Amino acid sequence: MTVDRCIAMGIRIAITLALIMVTMDIEQVGAQATAVSGSGGNPSGRIETDHPVSGLTEQRNGFYLRAGVNIDQSSKTRFGDDDCLSVFPAALYGCGKGIDGSPLGSTGDFGTMTGGELGIGYAATPLLRFEALLQYRPGFTYQGNANFVQTTGDQEVTAELSSVSGMMAAYLDLPGFGPFRPFLGSGGGLNVVDIEDTHMTFPNTNTIVPSGRHVDFAVMMTAGFATTLWANMTLDVGWRYTDSGFVATGVDTGRVIWRDGRRDPLELELAETRAKLSSHGLLLSLRYTF
Repeated sequence: MTVDRCIAMGIRIAITLALIMVTMDIEQVGAQATAVSGSGGNPSGRIETDHPVSGLTEQRNGFYLRAGVNIDQSSKTRFGDDDCLSVFPAALYGCGKGIDGSPLGSTGDFGTMTGGELGIGYAATPLLRFEALLQYRPGFTYQGNANFVQTTGDQEVTAELSSVSGMMAAYLDLPGFGPFRPFLGSGGGLNVVDIEDTHMTFPNTNTIVPSGRHVDFAVMMTAGFATTLWANMTLDVGWRYTDSGFVATGVDTGRVIWRDGRRDPLELELAETRAKLSSHGLLLSLRYTF
């Protein structure tokens, strides 16, 4: 089982436990209401609870705006041909095993990604919020190594990228303790990722793979806590896992350049290559409730 699958399974278990907790809390509130009505509405006849008074301002229903910054660490990934048998345009890697025994391709990651986001949401109940959010990650770098069998020595692969995603999300605000209120969330939408020319550096040549843009479905899961800073302002601190779909290079003309200049550059019509983009990391945001 991969690390990403373990993370996803852990969040599903947490959400299930949270729903059980909320159900129990609702049942307790119902029992207290029954006790109060049975006392004829006399406050002296109400049953006192053992729950301490929370220092967190009660969640207000209504619209809110949220602005945040995030820092994510990408998961390990692999660039490979979309169709390793493609002849025209030509597959970059081809089929078969590489020098390391794994399928031909480039293995690496997208490093650390930072970005910002804006969201507009609506708190439908004290427990449930809905939100539309837009996230922008202005620049991050793929770094990896290819495994061509006919090449010995370093096979470094690098590319610069940026992405924009739009999602619809739902958040479950759990009962608070002290000044903190835990929350769980999940959402989905579309991610647009742009990749600049990919540079593949070999001992004798440099290969340039054309840039591309790809739109794919994206999902996210998050968990964290909120705390009230003042009147209508709340600080959210959360951990988030995001599956942003695939990154894809362009179907266009690439070039092979001899580093010593002994030959003119060779142009190649290259087919698409792609890699999975997923990450997890910290999100800090401020939420203003109207």
